[in-house]
Amino acid sequence: MRHAPLLVALLAVGSVAACSDKSDSSAGATGGPIAVKANDSACDVAKNALDAGTHVFQVSNSGSKVTEFYVYAAGDRVMGEIENITPGLSRELRVELPAGTYQTACKPGMIGNGIRADLTVSGSAAPLTEDVALQQATESYSRYITTQSEALVEKTTDFVTAVKGGDIEKSKQLFPIARTYYERIEPVAEIFGDLDPKIDGREDDATAELPFSGFHKLEKDLWVTKDISKDGPVADQLLTDVKEVVTKAKDEKLSPLQLANGAKELLDEVASSKITGEEDRYSHTDLWDFAANVDGSQAAVAALRPALEQRNPDLVKQIDTAFTAVDDELAKYRVGDGWKYQNELSQAQLKGLSDVINALAEPISKIAGVIAKK
Repeated sequence: MRHAPLLVALLAVGSVAACSDKSDSSAGATGGPIAVKANDSACDVAKNALDAGTHVFQVSNSGSKVTEFYVYAAGDRVMGEIENITPGLSRELRVELPAGTYQTACKPGMIGNGIRADLTVSGSAAPLTEDVALQQATESYSRYITTQSEALVEKTTDFVTAVKGGDIEKSKQLFPIARTYYERIEPVAEIFGDLDPKIDGREDDATAELPFSGFHKLEKDLWVTKDISKDGPVADQLLTDVKEVVTKAKDEKLSPLQLANGAKELLDEVASSKITGEEDRYSHTDLWDFAANVDGSQAAVAALRPALEQRNPDLVKQIDTAFTAVDDELAKYRVGDGWKYQNELSQAQLKGLSDVINALAEPISKIAGVIAKK
């Protein structure tokens, strides 16, 4: 089975990009939702000064391009984000902000540095981790991140060694295995500025400042150009960047809301790029990523399970049922220790996977609101 015995009894949650996320907007927040009006050329945030505490940003996209919304701390450290906000969609981001200076950003087309504005947070508020169950949740998840990070370095080293040795077939075998560990911790990896784009950026997202590199550059050379003879520097840089992410991830202290939002983001990833085949477009190894995203989502929210059971046991039951459906559907495409290639699945089979992920959307949209309540 894909899940370790301990995690089978726990909880996995996520959401999808098509979800409207309209869930108990004011509960647990300092004041009501903060309106963010986004379009192709503007990012109008209703407030630029807030009191410390938990806040809800209600982001509406009236533009023609898919957009994203971020709250950045110094150094572009991500405090919270929502990706894949399609035209006409409204979505919520719930984030815990201590006193400090921040920036908000919308990214039309999901590229570039975004349309930014300063945000000041002042005063003080009791952190959510004053709740013992939530404090234990962050500690539990930190242990998971450490374990997965160590495996990521090991498997990426194996992959890089094969690439530098010119062994195309072995590199192909190791590519989805190394990525499994990255996909499991991706919400943490995405916190640290440009490291995630360097490691996991797609060719069409490349810029002069961040050229095409990392896993997907090597993927293209392995499956399309079939020439990795000049990829030694790319492979070395990938390993350097992975080690930097791992070092930072082990030191990162996430808030309970970052755990909840991260679990949600992982299944957004499944819906927006794994099922469609957009991410691993050259190798079609998307189901490895799909399974890893679900695993990572499970671990993040499993850490929160004691708090969720105290606050909303019915929600836990709903998510358990929906997660079992995801697991059962995905198991149909298991092949040995791996998975079928995404392009081997019919449209009906891909729709079946999409449907079970979509079925998680309603209960998942409530998790952050439950966690934010004191």
